[in-house]
Amino acid sequence: MPRGRGSSVSVPEKPKVDEGVSSDNDNNRHKRSPYLLLGLLILFLHGSWSVYRMQFASLPLPLDAEQAGKRGFSEASALKHVKYLSGLGPHPVGSDSLDLAVQYVYAEAEKIKKIAHWDVDVQLELFHTDIGANRLAGGLFNGKTLLYSDLKHVILRIVPKYLPEAEENLILVSSHIDTVSTTGGAGDCSSCVGVMLELARGVSQWAHGFKSGVLFLFNTGEEEGLDGAHSFITQHHWRNSVRFAIDLEAMGISGKSTLFQGTHHFALESFAAVAKYPSAQIATQDVFRSGAIKSATDFQIYQEVAGLPGLDFAYTDTTSVYHTKNDKMELLKPGSLQHIGENMLAFLLHAASSPKFMKDAQQAKQENTEEKKAIFFDILGMYMVVYSQRLATMFHNSIIFQSLLIWGTSLLMGGRPGLVSFGISCLSIILTLIFSVFLPVVVAFALPHICPFPVSFVANPWLVIGLFGSPALLGAFIGQHIGFILLKKHINQVYSRTKPGLTGNTIDYIVGLEAERWIFKSGFVQWLIVLILGTYLKVGSSYVALIWLVSPAFAYGLMEATLSPVRSPKQLKIFTLVLALAVPVVSSAGLFIRMVDVMVGSIVRLDRNPGGLPDWLGNVVVAVGIAIVVSFTFVYLLSYVHISGAKRTLFSVLCALFGLALILVSSAIVPAFTEDIARPVNVVHVVDTTRMNTGNTDPLSYISLFSNTPGKLTNELAGLGGEEFSCGRNMTVDFVTFTVKYGCRSYKGSNTGWSKSEVPVLHVESDSAADDVRRTVVSVDTKSSTRWTLAINRQEIDDFTVDVDSEQLVQLGGKSEVDGWHTIQFAGGKSSPTKFQLTLFWSSNATHASAEEAKAQDSPLLVKLRTDVNRVTPMVETVLEKLPRWCTPFGKSTSPYTLAFLTALPVNI
Repeated sequence: MPRGRGSSVSVPEKPKVDEGVSSDNDNNRHKRSPYLLLGLLILFLHGSWSVYRMQFASLPLPLDAEQAGKRGFSEASALKHVKYLSGLGPHPVGSDSLDLAVQYVYAEAEKIKKIAHWDVDVQLELFHTDIGANRLAGGLFNGKTLLYSDLKHVILRIVPKYLPEAEENLILVSSHIDTVSTTGGAGDCSSCVGVMLELARGVSQWAHGFKSGVLFLFNTGEEEGLDGAHSFITQHHWRNSVRFAIDLEAMGISGKSTLFQGTHHFALESFAAVAKYPSAQIATQDVFRSGAIKSATDFQIYQEVAGLPGLDFAYTDTTSVYHTKNDKMELLKPGSLQHIGENMLAFLLHAASSPKFMKDAQQAKQENTEEKKAIFFDILGMYMVVYSQRLATMFHNSIIFQSLLIWGTSLLMGGRPGLVSFGISCLSIILTLIFSVFLPVVVAFALPHICPFPVSFVANPWLVIGLFGSPALLGAFIGQHIGFILLKKHINQVYSRTKPGLTGNTIDYIVGLEAERWIFKSGFVQWLIVLILGTYLKVGSSYVALIWLVSPAFAYGLMEATLSPVRSPKQLKIFTLVLALAVPVVSSAGLFIRMVDVMVGSIVRLDRNPGGLPDWLGNVVVAVGIAIVVSFTFVYLLSYVHISGAKRTLFSVLCALFGLALILVSSAIVPAFTEDIARPVNVVHVVDTTRMNTGNTDPLSYISLFSNTPGKLTNELAGLGGEEFSCGRNMTVDFVTFTVKYGCRSYKGSNTGWSKSEVPVLHVESDSAADDVRRTVVSVDTKSSTRWTLAINRQEIDDFTVDVDSEQLVQLGGKSEVDGWHTIQFAGGKSSPTKFQLTLFWSSNATHASAEEAKAQDSPLLVKLRTDVNRVTPMVETVLEKLPRWCTPFGKSTSPYTLAFLTALPVNI
């Protein structure tokens, strides 16, 4: 039967407008179930955690000596070395325990020499360094001169017997024996030494087939400012034969030793080709080199001073125990040493056997490192991706250009309505980030007021999921939902004008679908902006933005895009989301979790000047980091919630998680610190003689208590009631390299455990002017201390020299400064000199004061000196015994030992 005129028009019109929407009731029928979306959220989180576990926590099975064989790597054998070295307790430079550690390593190296293959030449040296000076260009050592003396290194060179040229082409494998004064250093870096000894044993059975030699450097002095590596690379006669450097380090304890710094494409590609369990992340290199992590490794010496290409590896698990008493054998995870051992053995065998590798290494030293940089990362700890920076830039620019072209074409075709929709979707990105950051930051500010400790989650990092992750996700949804509402309002106005025949429910549903698509596509814009910025700044980890842009865009184009602009939008498919997120989650979810974990562990030592940072700052740092990760990675998933019935469910679940976490930390049901994950609290017996320059003859002696973790010391003092401590910001102590701005002080029993004969002396030998240049010679006598720090006021002093036994150790020129001071740090063995001559050349704008002003007690300081003695005085011992077990001393190159002497010279000398 033929249709009428009206029918012929109306029948084909409806499918075009309402395709995929058969009736007004479809609005409810097509709503996504809250259980479905909750399941997707759980799948996303569980998938991310599974990726993290596989990528960073999956370790190989440890092998014993019999299983490894003569030519393999045995973790059990390496652990014997770690057990002995960490059993010595702390062994810093100048200590008897370090001498024992060096003797042990030398003895084990001798055993390797005896059992080496008959066609392999093993040469062993105990290298005793001369006095030296190390001044690095920047980074952590800006404004410093590092002096050292009487260091001892064990050096083991393994070369094929009948190939003399191998001796001139060496691959250096380096780590350090010494520790800071607060730890036995099972992870940092006895584990590295144990791995190197076992590697040397294995290499000695293979080296007869090598084209290059392998040199193992077991140095001392790394913890005092990379002195060991510098002394080798500037003094030892084998230094000029080194063509490639490998450094093994630890910024935590155990887990996978990750390749986090690499200089050249050829080296990274070689490692990727042979590593059995590749673990590598250029993102950690980006963070490390940005200065966000205040640390350094010997690799900096090999790069800056020697200009060597190389690779740098480090453990990063449980960073909260770094340089504390909890860096101990019990926390070493089985398989950790096997992981790095097998990777390194395979790499050394490949590199030393390949003539091409050494040729590339020699060429790399002459080339511009920037041109040979590479992007590298691993996938699930099983595959390693390496490609050149140049290729990355070309590829990124291509994707950026195509994205801009597609967006530009789409907006041009969409006209003004499309442009406005695009603007609102961009606004939703901004609102998502703002709200995602705002809510957890509010929580971060509140925590110090409602919890026993300002930082209440270090011992249990999973708490940050509820404390900051839930508010961040809720804030991200709120910000995105505001954008969604604004989009609906705009699109509704457009549809009202262009399609007036639609019913109310139908148009509302179609408008919701259209707004949902714009919100989903806003994720493309977000990651495109990140990719543009990363490419412009040459950030290696920009590949993450590339993946989070390309994979969802491909999924959307494959499953959702249509070439017909008159077709009404359909509901986004669930499969589109799964397809969009599969590759990004597999490639980078583990990295995001690891970065947050490292950030949480580092909070315990955030305050470099104790008391100088607000109590809430550590929480804010973690909160903002988590919020950024959440707002960027959940942008696609959250877009599926706005037209579903899951909004209330999502809100309830997130609030419940937050409430549970808050109850656990505020009530201390879950402790902020434990015996294994402790709060750093340093106890130092201070003998202050700075007043003696103003006429006082007796030093001021007291016990100082301070922490690098934000927050007061109220809980720590609970068991020290009888020790007469008082706390506050009036207890300031200038330790030359840092200042305690909030601490506790006790004078009880502080007059014992030291003598006046140990007080360092700063004596002005001469003060003269010639040719309008004032020149002052100061003799420095550190008495029994072979570890000291001296700061020179650069506002008064233009330049200076340091002489030791008539030898000029620090010459004129090249002095940088920080906050107006140049700092000299000295660390050496027992035979180090203790008398120095400091010659100061005054600035033409220097202070010239009267005799009355010279007597003023508030006269500014010209020179500040701190000398350290590694001795526990009776009162310090008492305090250490009474501190809670969840407290631990924290050590670093700038920290004083448990007995410190302070003295100074005023400007008006």
